[in-house]
Amino acid sequence: MNMPHVALKLEPAPAFDVERIRVDFPILKLKIEGKPLVYLDNAASSQMPQPVIDRLVHYRTSQHANIHRAVHALSEIATHEYEEARRKLARFINAREDHEVIFTSGTTDGINLVAHSYGHAFIGKGDEIILTTLEHHSNIVPWQMLAEKKGAKIRVVPINDAGELLLDEYEKLFNPRTKFVALGHVSNALGTVNPVKLMIASAHVRSVPVLVDGAQAAPHMKVDVQDLDCDFYVFSGHKMCGPTGIGILYGKTALLDKMPPFKGGGDMILSVSFKKTIYAGLPNKFEAGTPPIAGAVGLAAAADYLSGINLDAINAYEHELLEYATAQIQRLPGVRIIGTATRKTAVLSFVIDGVHPHDIGTLLNQEGIAVRTGHHCAQPVMERFKVPATTRASFAFYNKLAEVDALIAGIREVQRVFL
Repeated sequence: MNMPHVALKLEPAPAFDVERIRVDFPILKLKIEGKPLVYLDNAASSQMPQPVIDRLVHYRTSQHANIHRAVHALSEIATHEYEEARRKLARFINAREDHEVIFTSGTTDGINLVAHSYGHAFIGKGDEIILTTLEHHSNIVPWQMLAEKKGAKIRVVPINDAGELLLDEYEKLFNPRTKFVALGHVSNALGTVNPVKLMIASAHVRSVPVLVDGAQAAPHMKVDVQDLDCDFYVFSGHKMCGPTGIGILYGKTALLDKMPPFKGGGDMILSVSFKKTIYAGLPNKFEAGTPPIAGAVGLAAAADYLSGINLDAINAYEHELLEYATAQIQRLPGVRIIGTATRKTAVLSFVIDGVHPHDIGTLLNQEGIAVRTGHHCAQPVMERFKVPATTRASFAFYNKLAEVDALIAGIREVQRVFL
């Protein structure tokens, strides 16, 4: 039955001033196709606030030089800022030691580092690696490459119709050959928040280390790696109001110490001769060559910005947006949400009967609305739900209820044009 559109009277908590926050994001003033930008592609890349932009400009214009070794003033300043960024990010995730934070080019780079370094050293023929159906391709392909080279086997945790992991099936996958678990904290395609702390504890009972892909969690909730007790944790800057090309790998000291370097070059050595190279200690061992210095400074500024707003407040506000948007979309005939887990971040993947997601995205763009369409680098999820692709609207703390209304109006316009 065609239900009438009824706007729910949900308003954000008074303490969360979204209009004040939006002032910090200059890109939100843009118009697309003559319409105000409604940016709902935050799971792909979030936008950057002015304080982070200003910090990057300040570094570029008054602090930039290559780091370590040099004794001139700019190099010493740049080195200090780079290592201060490491300290800030260690506090952001509550790492025990600063050297447990390794700068990478992003989540994908961090996963590949662990797969190549830890995986090649400690996973062998006949060993097994547990992944989940919800994983981004970045947390599938490196492990497949490792398994193919080593003769190891991939085991996969299935999901239910709501997009939640089946924990009983997870438990059944463990056996004496299980050597590693890699799982996402939050599904990028569905928004499902996985019970990673419970799953880590279960793996540790069997002495199996766990890597957590936190790309979709770090921007939206507090991450405490000591509380989770994960062995590795990875995330990217560009999804949490920071620059592209920067991310971190957190690893427990005991494991990082045992792992061989992933890349060779400058700054990851103590000494080099043609007979023998002696590697540096942590964190330098895993940071070969000139690192993304400005990116690290910008990522630390983004972490400071999010912490200044308060990640608990961000999480609560984004949950309001999710509840409001979910209720509105459920009122639309012919629109189906893919992924209805009890615990979700502010991600809505949906399909419209009779309309291809790419057409949906194109028409929404004409209304100034930016969403993501496709398989979201999560083809096993699409296969599980028997859809080739979805349209994904992903919200951030600078979105507002009126933008949800704009999305709903845009979907109605799509249906009017195509159906």
